[in-house]
Amino acid sequence: MAVPLSELSRMPDPQLVYAADGTRLATYTWGDVDAPVVVIVHGFASNVRDNWVLTGWVRELTRAGYRVLALDQRGHGASDKPHEPDAYAIRTLVADVETVMDTYLVEEAFYVGYSLGSRVGWEVVRDLPQRIERAVLGGVPDGIPLERLDLDQVRAYVADGTSVTDRTTQNYIALTERVPGNDLRSLLALAEGMRTTRTVDPDPANAPTRPILFATGSEDAIIEGSRTLSSAAPNGRFFEIPGRHHFNAPGSRAFKEAALAFLSTTET
Repeated sequence: MAVPLSELSRMPDPQLVYAADGTRLATYTWGDVDAPVVVIVHGFASNVRDNWVLTGWVRELTRAGYRVLALDQRGHGASDKPHEPDAYAIRTLVADVETVMDTYLVEEAFYVGYSLGSRVGWEVVRDLPQRIERAVLGGVPDGIPLERLDLDQVRAYVADGTSVTDRTTQNYIALTERVPGNDLRSLLALAEGMRTTRTVDPDPANAPTRPILFATGSEDAIIEGSRTLSSAAPNGRFFEIPGRHHFNAPGSRAFKEAALAFLSTTET
C-alpha cells in the first residue's frame, strides 16, 4: 500500500538544544535509539524538512537501520535566527554540531551534509576524527563561501525592496524565499559572517583523514572544486551525481544509494 505524501513528510516536534552562546537549535531524531547514528546537516537557505525529509533521506536511512539525528542550523528552520554576522563564524557552526551530539549523548556517528552542511562537515570530520567514523559531503565547493553573492544588493533589497539586478544574487534570493519561514536578514548575516571571517575555506593541505565520500552533481558548476577536495583527502572518494545540478542533487536516488553503500562499508 502506498504511503500518503503527508506521512512521508511529517516532522516530529523539534527538541531545542542550547548552543554555547544561548542560541536555540531545533533538533529532530528518527529511528531506533540503539541503532548507529547518522548526523545530517542541511544546506544554506534550507532546513531539515526541505533538505532531508522531503527528498527521502530520512526514510532511506531509517530503513537501512540507522538512527538519524538532525538539526536546523542557526538561521534556518525552527532554530533561532540571529541578525548579527558574528553569530555565524564557521567555528560556531561546527560547535553547534558538537553540542547537539553531546546533548544527545552520541559519542560516535556517521555524518552526512549538503552544501553549507558539507562545509561545516569538513571541519567537523577534521576536528573530531575520533567521533566521526565516516562522512558523506555533498555539493561542497572550494573557495570563499557565497563569494558571488552581491551583499550590497541584498542589503538594499532587505532595506527597501530595491530591485536586484545581479543574476546570481537573484537566484540566491529566490532560493531563500522558496522555503517557508526563512528570514532573509538572518541569511544575509550568515553570508556576511562567513565571507568576512574567510576561515571557512576547506584547506586541501589540512584535509580530514577519515573516509569521506564527496558527491556533486554532473551539472553543478562547483564540481571541479569538489573533485579537488576529494583528491586532497587521504581517504576521499568521489561520486558524480548523474544529471543533477546543485539545487536538485539531494533528491537523486543514485546519490542516496551511493551514500548508503559508502556508510555500510568497512573499507577505507
